[in-house]
Amino acid sequence: MAILKKSVWVTLKEYVIITIGVFAYVLGWTTFLVPNNLIGGGVTGVASIVQYATGIKIGYTYFVVNIALIIAALFVLGKGFGGKTIYATIVTSLAMNIMQAVIPADITQILAVDNGKLMSTIMGGILAGTGIGMTISQGGSTGGTDIIALMINKYRNVSPGRMIMLMDVVIILSSFFVPSYMPDGSLMPWADKITTVVYGFILVVIVSTVLDLYLSGSRQSVQIFVLSHKYQQIADAITNDLHRGVTVLDGKGWYTKNEVNVVMVITRKTELNIFLKYINAIDPDAFVSVSSVTGVYGKGFDTMKFSKKSK
Repeated sequence: MAILKKSVWVTLKEYVIITIGVFAYVLGWTTFLVPNNLIGGGVTGVASIVQYATGIKIGYTYFVVNIALIIAALFVLGKGFGGKTIYATIVTSLAMNIMQAVIPADITQILAVDNGKLMSTIMGGILAGTGIGMTISQGGSTGGTDIIALMINKYRNVSPGRMIMLMDVVIILSSFFVPSYMPDGSLMPWADKITTVVYGFILVVIVSTVLDLYLSGSRQSVQIFVLSHKYQQIADAITNDLHRGVTVLDGKGWYTKNEVNVVMVITRKTELNIFLKYINAIDPDAFVSVSSVTGVYGKGFDTMKFSKKSK
């Protein structure tokens, strides 16, 4: 079945939220992290290492590296994801360079430098994690390791936040071996680089924690029941376009005494929004019930694990 067209309002709302998320992410980096020569994970972390070593602005490196990841994501996650991520990547790349140029040095001095690296790490991490969460919740990505995490998450039951954190460790450790120049042009001492690496680890923990909190738990699943006379179209759309298993149950409306068909599907809570859009596009009058489930075990979800009894 062809991918259903979304309303202009819904699409506009998605892009507005993505834009807000991108600017929250960029604000965290340009206002709190970069002025302190702090290192984070992902492509932005790589781009910051390049900027501190060569002077090449973060936005340029960020854009070039992400293009390759976006091409891969187009094949794995679909064109809808790719379009939003291309948009987010372009906006992020431009905003990174523009905001570094327009934010007054006095502001970054007061907010970031004067408050110290620890406070800047906390504030930058909260803003970055919130921004990534807002973007992912609308089916997009700020690029970098979160693209890789979402591609893996499509086939493996792993939290995006945890996956991002694991990949970011390598990037942060690598910063120790690359020369880093301070805003005044002086070379960062080795002792300070060790401190920067430690703050980098604190940063990725904050970002991943805030991300998972924003997404209300990436591993949480929901059960959806749909009553509609267009149940076949809905079931086909979920199976073919959203790639989730569907069960159609036979039921009976007790008030009308009419036979009804009920579509049942279980999916991740982070995917609920797109499911509801598909259902509404096919049948705006469909009766939909959504409930959280404690545990879902099987293909595409969690694996049943049992502790071994001691003999």
